[in-house]
Amino acid sequence: MSFRRAFSFLLPVPTVVLLLQCGVLLAQTPASSAPVSAVAPSLHDRANGLLTDALKSKNPDTRKEAVQALSLAGLREPYFSQVEAMLDDKDVEVRVATVTSMVDLKNPRTVAALKKALNDDVPEVSFAAAKALWALNDPAGRDGLVAVLSGESKTASGFLTKQKRDALRMLQTPKPLFTFALMQGIGMAPIPGVGQGVSSLQGILSDPGVSGRAATALLLSKDRSPEVLKALRDALSDKDASVRAAAVHALALRNSPALLPELTPLVDDKKEAVRLRAAAAYLRLEGIKSAKPVAKK
Repeated sequence: MSFRRAFSFLLPVPTVVLLLQCGVLLAQTPASSAPVSAVAPSLHDRANGLLTDALKSKNPDTRKEAVQALSLAGLREPYFSQVEAMLDDKDVEVRVATVTSMVDLKNPRTVAALKKALNDDVPEVSFAAAKALWALNDPAGRDGLVAVLSGESKTASGFLTKQKRDALRMLQTPKPLFTFALMQGIGMAPIPGVGQGVSSLQGILSDPGVSGRAATALLLSKDRSPEVLKALRDALSDKDASVRAAAVHALALRNSPALLPELTPLVDDKKEAVRLRAAAAYLRLEGIKSAKPVAKK
């Protein structure tokens, strides 16, 4: 028996028809008619979301890129806590990148977190932590590096087993040495609350496809001449992704909020290494801009 016939004895036919027609119209109302906020997410929220999603990615390379990029963002929360949490990542390369980023983010919790990484079972991670602690003038880092250098046995040094030391010897290749020399040459003057992006730098140079021009952009990052600034700006639109990533990195380290309009479009770059660094650069320069005192009128 139909709905109309079942209730026709209660309501006049025209009334029943009218109610049925109203029901059909309501059922066909599109879901999009519900009230929706017309305010689009801010660029700050987009940048935060981009990095947060990358840290949770199933792809370890994406998580590694995010950790490296966050070395540019500064030690404000939630950035430090996000990086610190990645010390427990299941991927070795992600943990190594995390250690390197934490050297940039000199938070009061940095040393304690690095000492935790010092006990990592994987030699690459524990050695990275030793180097990081040594760079921060912590005695634990010095002791760890001396143990590696002297080849002391486990009974004389509890830091590394012979197996770990043997594995570490295989890490001493020309490329890490070149990276170290390049980092020493850059020597950017830091601003309190933001790092020098060492992990981001290493990430760019560790890419097998990195070009000589990208390395040149990194080397020129402390040169303040108008010619270099123009060249770095032009490099933001280079067809080589490694060059774009290097240009974003170098411009972020200039700590000039005036560069925000030029870096912002790179948040949508098709290459992950570029857009994650652009997001971190945006957050870095936005923080510097907001920290500057407002001039009195």
